[in-house]
Amino acid sequence: MQAKDTSSEDQPLFIRLAASDLSQLSSHTGRSSGSSRVVALSISIPLGVAVLGTLFIGLWFIQCKRRRLLQKVDDDIPTLFKTFTYKELKIATNNFAHKLGKGAFGSVFKGTLSDKTLVAVKKLEGSTQAEKQFRAEISTIGNIHHVNLVRLRGFCVEGSQRMLVYEYMPNGSLNSFLSHKSEEADKVLDWNTRFIIALGTAKGLLYLHEECRDRIIHCDIKPENILLDEDFSPKVADFGLAKIVGRDFSRVLTTTRGTRGYLAPEWLTGVPITVKVDVYSFGMTLLEIISGRRNIDSSVQESQYYFPTWAATQIQKGNTIGIVDERIADKADIEEVRRVAVVSILCIQEDENGRPSMAQVVKMLEGISEGNVERYEKSLQALVDDQWVE
Repeated sequence: MQAKDTSSEDQPLFIRLAASDLSQLSSHTGRSSGSSRVVALSISIPLGVAVLGTLFIGLWFIQCKRRRLLQKVDDDIPTLFKTFTYKELKIATNNFAHKLGKGAFGSVFKGTLSDKTLVAVKKLEGSTQAEKQFRAEISTIGNIHHVNLVRLRGFCVEGSQRMLVYEYMPNGSLNSFLSHKSEEADKVLDWNTRFIIALGTAKGLLYLHEECRDRIIHCDIKPENILLDEDFSPKVADFGLAKIVGRDFSRVLTTTRGTRGYLAPEWLTGVPITVKVDVYSFGMTLLEIISGRRNIDSSVQESQYYFPTWAATQIQKGNTIGIVDERIADKADIEEVRRVAVVSILCIQEDENGRPSMAQVVKMLEGISEGNVERYEKSLQALVDDQWVE
C-alpha cells in the first residue's frame, strides 16, 4: 500500500502491511461510510436548528426594535391621534397627486380620508432630516392645542416613510396673499382681515412661549408658516425647527436656523437663543402684513434696499399710512395701522432684551397698553440711520 506524506516534499511513502491487516482495514472503511451518514445527519439537524434559531432571534430583534420605535412615537402622541398606513395615505392623496406646497424637508399634499375629511399630508423627505423634523413636530404640536396653532390629526411611520397628517387649511398660507400682485378682490386681504391675522398669530406664539406645559420656540415664523382657515383665522404651522425649553431654562443652543430675512441678529453669533428670536421674526412678518411686500426684495441687491429701513423712515416722517399696501390704504384703520407699526419696530430691535414679550405684544395690538416710547424712538432712529436707497 502506498500513501503520500504531504509533509515530505510530496515524496511517496511505502508501508508494508500483512494481508489480514489489509482486509481488516477494508471492512472498517466500509462500515465508516455508513457511520459517516449517521454522523452527518446528527450534525446537520442541530445545525439547522441553530440556523433557524438565529433567524428567529434576528426577526424578533427587528420586531422589537420596530415596536420600540412605535412605542417611542406613541409616548409623544395622545391616543386620540390616528396611526395611518402608507397605503391609506397614498389612497387619500390619490397617489400624492395634488401638491399644496414644498418646504426644505418635504412636500405637502391635499388628501381626503375615508370619512370625507379633508387633510394636508406632509410627506417628509431625506432620511436624517426627515426623521429630525418628524420627531420635532411630534414632540411639539402633537402635545398642544390652541385655536391659532395648526391641528395634528395623525401620522405614518412605515419603513422609511415619515408622514404627518394635519387639518386642511382652505385658504393656504398668508404668503400666497401678501405676495400676490393681482387686483382681484378675493386675492387682496382687507385691513380688518390682516389685523385679525396679526393678532391671532401673536396669540398663538404667546401660547407657545408662556402658556403650554413646556416653553416652545418656533424658530421659523414667516408668512409661509401662517396658515388660514375658511374664515381667514390664522394658525401657526411647521414645527420642524421648533425647540422645547424647560420652564427652568430661558435659553437653548441650536445649530439650526430659520429663514433668511426673518433671522434675529443673535442667530448669527452662535449664542444660545431665547423666545425673542420668534418675537423678531414676528415683527418682520408684521411689516409684511401691513405693506403686502417682502422685507427682502430679491429683484434688487440687498446692499441697496432693506424694507424695514424704508418703512422706519416713512413712519418717522409721519407717513405711517404710506407703508400700507396701496391696494387697501384708503380703507385701512389708521389707528390700528399705527399700533401694528409700533409693535413691529419694537419687535425688530437688535438688542433682544429690548424686544417685548409676546404677552406685551398682544396687549399692545389690542390697545390695552402702550409700547415703551423711548425704546420705540431709539429703535426707529437706529433703523433710519441704516444705509438704504429710496
